[in-house]
Amino acid sequence: MRNFTAIDFETANRNRASICSVGLVKVRKGTIADTFHSLIRPTAKLAIFNYYNVRVHGITGEDVMDAPLWAELFSEVQSFIGKDVLVAHNASFDKSCLVQANATIGVRRDYDFVCTCRNARRLLPGLVNYRLPTVTDALAVGLANHHDALADARAAAEIALALAQLGELVS
Repeated sequence: MRNFTAIDFETANRNRASICSVGLVKVRKGTIADTFHSLIRPTAKLAIFNYYNVRVHGITGEDVMDAPLWAELFSEVQSFIGKDVLVAHNASFDKSCLVQANATIGVRRDYDFVCTCRNARRLLPGLVNYRLPTVTDALAVGLANHHDALADARAAAEIALALAQLGELVS
Protein backbone atom coordinates (compact mmCIF):
# COMPACT_ATOMS: atom_id res chain seq x y z
CA MET A 1 0.00 0.00 0.00
CA ARG A 2 1.90 3.00 -1.26
CA ASN A 3 -0.85 5.55 -2.02
CA PHE A 4 -3.54 6.49 0.51
CA THR A 5 -4.74 9.24 2.82
CA ALA A 6 -4.58 8.82 6.58
CA ILE A 7 -7.33 10.53 8.57
CA ASP A 8 -8.06 11.34 12.19
CA PHE A 9 -10.92 13.17 13.88
CA GLU A 10 -11.41 14.61 17.33
CA THR A 11 -14.95 15.15 18.61
CA ALA A 12 -16.55 17.60 21.03
CA ASN A 13 -18.60 14.89 22.72
CA ARG A 14 -19.79 11.29 22.26
CA ASN A 15 -21.79 12.17 19.17
CA ARG A 16 -19.59 11.16 16.25
CA ALA A 17 -20.95 14.05 14.14
CA SER A 18 -19.56 16.56 16.68
CA ILE A 19 -16.16 16.68 14.96
CA CYS A 20 -14.02 19.59 16.11
CA SER A 21 -10.74 18.76 14.38
CA VAL A 22 -9.57 16.81 11.34
CA GLY A 23 -6.09 15.78 10.29
CA LEU A 24 -5.23 14.32 6.87
CA VAL A 25 -1.95 12.93 5.59
CA LYS A 26 -1.56 12.07 1.91
CA VAL A 27 0.92 9.32 1.07
CA ARG A 28 2.27 8.87 -2.45
CA LYS A 29 4.75 6.17 -3.46
CA GLY A 30 5.30 5.29 0.20
CA THR A 31 6.20 8.85 1.25
CA ILE A 32 4.22 11.53 3.02
CA ALA A 33 3.44 14.01 0.26
CA ASP A 34 1.02 16.48 1.83
CA THR A 35 -0.91 17.26 5.01
CA PHE A 36 -4.09 19.10 5.95
CA HIS A 37 -5.42 20.12 9.34
CA SER A 38 -8.33 22.22 10.49
CA LEU A 39 -10.32 22.92 13.58
CA ILE A 40 -14.06 22.57 12.96
CA ARG A 41 -16.93 24.33 14.65
CA PRO A 42 -19.68 21.79 15.38
CA THR A 43 -23.22 22.91 14.57
CA ALA A 44 -25.07 24.53 17.48
CA LYS A 45 -26.93 21.36 18.49
CA LEU A 46 -23.64 19.37 18.53
CA ALA A 47 -21.41 22.06 20.07
CA ILE A 48 -21.48 20.81 23.66
CA PHE A 49 -17.85 20.17 24.58
CA ASN A 50 -17.80 17.27 27.00
CA TYR A 51 -15.29 17.54 29.86
CA TYR A 52 -13.78 14.15 29.04
CA ASN A 53 -13.26 14.95 25.35
CA VAL A 54 -11.70 18.31 26.16
CA ARG A 55 -9.42 16.63 28.69
CA VAL A 56 -8.30 14.17 25.99
CA HIS A 57 -7.64 16.55 23.09
CA GLY A 58 -7.59 19.98 24.71
CA ILE A 59 -9.94 21.61 22.18
CA THR A 60 -12.64 23.85 23.65
CA GLY A 61 -15.65 25.62 22.23
CA GLU A 62 -13.72 28.86 22.41
CA ASP A 63 -10.93 27.35 20.27
CA VAL A 64 -13.35 26.59 17.42
CA MET A 65 -15.46 29.74 17.65
CA ASP A 66 -14.06 31.11 14.36
CA ALA A 67 -13.42 27.73 12.72
CA PRO A 68 -15.43 26.60 9.68
CA LEU A 69 -18.45 24.36 10.01
CA TRP A 70 -18.16 20.88 8.46
CA ALA A 71 -20.50 22.05 5.68
CA GLU A 72 -17.98 24.78 4.82
CA LEU A 73 -14.94 22.51 5.02
CA PHE A 74 -16.31 19.34 3.43
CA SER A 75 -15.43 20.13 -0.20
CA GLU A 76 -11.82 20.96 0.72
CA VAL A 77 -11.49 17.76 2.72
CA GLN A 78 -13.13 15.73 -0.04
CA SER A 79 -10.81 17.27 -2.63
CA PHE A 80 -7.79 16.36 -0.50
CA ILE A 81 -8.98 12.76 -0.11
CA GLY A 82 -10.02 12.31 -3.73
CA LYS A 83 -10.57 8.62 -4.43
CA ASP A 84 -7.96 7.42 -1.96
CA VAL A 85 -8.37 4.55 0.44
CA LEU A 86 -8.48 6.05 3.93
CA VAL A 87 -6.23 4.78 6.71
CA ALA A 88 -6.94 5.32 10.40
CA HIS A 89 -6.01 3.82 13.74
CA ASN A 90 -9.30 2.43 15.06
CA ALA A 91 -10.92 3.11 11.71
CA SER A 92 -14.43 2.31 12.93
CA PHE A 93 -14.35 5.53 14.98
CA ASP A 94 -13.04 7.77 12.21
CA LYS A 95 -15.29 6.22 9.58
CA SER A 96 -18.35 6.76 11.76
CA CYS A 97 -17.30 10.39 12.37
CA LEU A 98 -16.96 10.98 8.64
CA VAL A 99 -20.22 9.25 7.73
CA GLN A 100 -22.23 10.93 10.51
CA ALA A 101 -20.77 14.40 9.89
CA ASN A 102 -21.53 13.97 6.18
CA ALA A 103 -25.09 12.93 7.02
CA THR A 104 -25.63 16.23 8.86
CA ILE A 105 -24.98 18.05 5.56
CA GLY A 106 -26.89 15.59 3.36
CA VAL A 107 -23.86 13.83 1.87
CA ARG A 108 -23.90 10.07 1.42
CA ARG A 109 -20.69 8.46 0.26
CA ASP A 110 -18.97 5.17 0.90
CA TYR A 111 -15.31 5.23 1.87
CA ASP A 112 -12.84 2.37 1.83
CA PHE A 113 -10.92 2.22 5.11
CA VAL A 114 -7.90 0.29 6.31
CA CYS A 115 -7.53 0.06 10.08
CA THR A 116 -3.97 0.17 11.39
CA CYS A 117 -5.16 -1.09 14.79
CA ARG A 118 -6.73 -4.18 13.24
CA ASN A 119 -3.67 -4.81 11.08
CA ALA A 120 -1.31 -4.29 14.02
CA ARG A 121 -3.22 -6.97 15.97
CA ARG A 122 -2.68 -9.33 13.06
CA LEU A 123 0.93 -8.45 12.22
CA LEU A 124 2.29 -7.61 15.70
CA PRO A 125 0.93 -10.33 17.98
CA GLY A 126 1.69 -10.08 21.67
CA LEU A 127 1.66 -6.35 22.29
CA VAL A 128 0.29 -5.31 25.69
CA ASN A 129 -2.45 -3.37 23.86
CA TYR A 130 -2.97 -1.88 20.44
CA ARG A 131 -3.56 1.76 21.32
CA LEU A 132 -1.84 4.27 19.07
CA PRO A 133 1.10 5.07 21.41
CA THR A 134 1.81 1.37 21.98
CA VAL A 135 1.87 0.57 18.27
CA THR A 136 3.99 3.62 17.41
CA ASP A 137 6.49 2.56 20.10
CA ALA A 138 6.57 -1.03 18.82
CA LEU A 139 7.29 0.17 15.28
CA ALA A 140 9.61 3.05 16.29
CA VAL A 141 7.21 5.52 14.67
CA GLY A 142 7.04 9.04 16.05
CA LEU A 143 3.96 10.35 17.84
CA ALA A 144 4.64 13.93 18.88
CA ASN A 145 1.29 15.01 20.30
CA HIS A 146 -1.24 12.21 20.81
CA HIS A 147 -4.85 13.33 20.24
CA ASP A 148 -3.81 16.13 17.93
CA ALA A 149 -5.69 15.13 14.76
CA LEU A 150 -2.78 15.83 12.40
CA ALA A 151 -0.22 14.11 14.66
CA ASP A 152 -2.47 11.04 14.97
CA ALA A 153 -3.11 10.94 11.20
CA ARG A 154 0.64 11.17 10.56
CA ALA A 155 1.25 8.33 13.03
CA ALA A 156 -1.43 6.20 11.32
CA ALA A 157 0.22 6.85 7.94
CA GLU A 158 3.63 5.86 9.26
CA ILE A 159 2.20 2.78 11.00
CA ALA A 160 0.53 1.69 7.74
CA LEU A 161 3.82 2.06 5.87
CA ALA A 162 5.72 0.11 8.54
CA LEU A 163 3.08 -2.64 8.75
CA ALA A 164 3.02 -2.97 4.96
CA GLN A 165 6.66 -4.06 5.18
CA LEU A 166 5.60 -6.89 7.50
CA GLY A 167 2.71 -8.16 5.40
CA GLU A 168 -0.27 -7.23 3.28
CA LEU A 169 -2.69 -4.85 4.93
CA VAL A 170 -6.33 -5.90 4.94
CA SER A 171 -9.43 -3.70 4.97
